[in-house]
Amino acid sequence: QVQLVESGGGLVQAGGSLRLSCVISGRTFSGYGMGWFRQAPGMERELAAAISQSGSSTYYADSVRGRFTISRDNAKNTAYLQMNSLKPEDTGVYYCAAEFGSRLYTQTNEFDYWGQGTQVTVSS
Repeated sequence: QVQLVESGGGLVQAGGSLRLSCVISGRTFSGYGMGWFRQAPGMERELAAAISQSGSSTYYADSVRGRFTISRDNAKNTAYLQMNSLKPEDTGVYYCAAEFGSRLYTQTNEFDYWGQGTQVTVSS
C-alpha cells in the first residue's frame, strides 16, 4: 500500500518562503511521477507543479512558474516543493500525489495516490 505524507506547511508573510516535503512509503519511490496540487477555499484543486519519475521533466502552472521549484530525492523517497516569493493567493491546502509510470502526469484524475494535505497560509 502506497502512503504519502506531506509536511512543511505553515503561516508565512507575503514574500516569504516555505519548503514542502512529501515522503512516500510502501513502494519504490523512483517508480512514480509526482505532483503538488493545491486547493483554496471554495475552489477546485489545481496542479501547481509536477515532476517525472526520472526528474528530467517538470511542469509548472503559470501562476507559480519562476517562484516554485519541484524536485525529488529518490534516495530519500521524498519530493519537495520550494515556494519562494509567496503571495496571499498561494494560500490553500497543498497535496502531493503519485502515479506509477515514467511520463509526466499533469491531470488530477491521472494520480492514484494522495497525501492528506498540508495547510499553507500567506498573510498580506
